[in-house]
Amino acid sequence: MVFKHQYIPLTEEDRKAMLEALGLKSVEELYRDVPRNVRLNRWLNLPEPLVEADLWRSVENLMDRNVTHKDVPVFLGSGVWLHYVPAVVRMLAFLPEFQTAYTPYQSEISQGILQAFFEYQSMVCEITGMDIANASMYDWASALGEATLMAGRVTRRREILIPKIIHPERKSTLETFTHNIMKVREVPYVKETGILDIDALESLVSKDTAGVYVENPNYLGVMEIQVEEIGRIAHDNDALFVVGVDPTSLGVLAPPGQYGADIVIGEGQPLGIDPSFGGPLIGLFACREDRNLMRNMPGRLIGMTEDTEGNRCYTITLQTREQHIRREKATSNICSNEALCAVQVAIYLACIGPEGLVQLGETCMANAKYVMQRIDEIDGFRAPLFESPHFKEFTVNSQTPMEDIQRKLLERGIQGGKIIRDEFPELGETSLFCVTEIHSIEDMDKLVEALGEIAGKHD
Repeated sequence: MVFKHQYIPLTEEDRKAMLEALGLKSVEELYRDVPRNVRLNRWLNLPEPLVEADLWRSVENLMDRNVTHKDVPVFLGSGVWLHYVPAVVRMLAFLPEFQTAYTPYQSEISQGILQAFFEYQSMVCEITGMDIANASMYDWASALGEATLMAGRVTRRREILIPKIIHPERKSTLETFTHNIMKVREVPYVKETGILDIDALESLVSKDTAGVYVENPNYLGVMEIQVEEIGRIAHDNDALFVVGVDPTSLGVLAPPGQYGADIVIGEGQPLGIDPSFGGPLIGLFACREDRNLMRNMPGRLIGMTEDTEGNRCYTITLQTREQHIRREKATSNICSNEALCAVQVAIYLACIGPEGLVQLGETCMANAKYVMQRIDEIDGFRAPLFESPHFKEFTVNSQTPMEDIQRKLLERGIQGGKIIRDEFPELGETSLFCVTEIHSIEDMDKLVEALGEIAGKHD
């Protein structure tokens, strides 16, 4: 059988007709705004076109060369984490009814996706201990930027205090959001424990402080054991208390609502979303019940109501985008709708339930503790650097350059942690490792044994 081409090459007549429709005389005019010094100035040496069957075969052969975490144990975390995603999440979330990122403006024809958003918001409130949640932010970093601007609007102040131990990309995003609007000041950490320096915080907080931001656990995996005290300091100075969380920890750590948080943000990716080259991500955003806070929240709020016949229905209760009638009164320019990600998070949380969230957190902690203890027994390594309880991420310090350690781990079929020497020079040759429920005992032992071999050979 001879297959016909699915992709028919353009004829000269086709090109001419297309150029005429565009008002151009040649193909070169399409690129007149592209600087000549960046043009390729030659045709790409592409292979001949293939029939569809051969094209599929070629692509499948190419994909077989990919290496995944199923082939190589991955101990990277740092903001995007590997967790198990139940099959039901993909099966339901990828139904055609949900596969759109468009905002459901017309409530009468969008009841399904609006209900999904409402359930998502409800479960975010439940796990964070807060009263109101939106749907939703781009990621944790943009949620931090929006929370900071929100704190500034509410308090009419122009300063935010953040921990020194913070993801550098999260900090960079915050600085972009607040450029020429608010001042960002860092609070140092206690060298031995990695927790926030309370004395330094008390000396830095002032009448200009709009909010005090803390993460629990922090970027290096340390559990912040003095969150109530941090919240008290913020509130004593009439500042908002903003807390960032990894939601997978909320089965073992108290929800921020229990220790006085005004705003809670975080990253929803570990709740049912596979990492794919760093994304997709979804920012969690919730606050306590306060009219002023609610009116200043970014994004959109979905509410439950009744129609004229008394039937339960859902609608967009509040949206603060600038492109609507809000215009200059808008509190946010967040536009894209993280619909598919929100649906995945809602399905995941509904599947595992409260007991599953507890089991998830306990497993992550137990696995991390097992790996930390075993690595710390190897001469030449120290894990962790800080004398504090850790969740699923922890620091590993080496007497030899971490680039060499990483290379030797890869040679043994293991992806090690993220090198953080440039981010925290004071920590020396250190990497940030992550262990979750997805790692088997064989994966963890393979890492420990590989590090033991590397330490023993010093090659």
